[in-house]
Amino acid sequence: MMAPGLTPMEVRAAVTAALREIAPDVEADALDDADRLRQDLDLDSLDFLRLIERIAETTGVDVPERDYPQAATYGGLVAYIAARQR
Repeated sequence: MMAPGLTPMEVRAAVTAALREIAPDVEADALDDADRLRQDLDLDSLDFLRLIERIAETTGVDVPERDYPQAATYGGLVAYIAARQR
């Protein structure tokens, strides 16, 4: 598990690494903050849950179901994790 207090760049790297693991077909180098995880990156509901689980393992930040709308985009997920690292 990573230590709390990750920099925004480290959070972005952790989210990108998790995405690469869960969805290897995603062009990680071409990700845009506005990319919607389910619609634009074609993650199905199981992949999305696996992504959230993997991010919790690597960053220590849980994303409860009620907060999924805040984490629906790549940038939203990065911002959500970064805001809860402090």
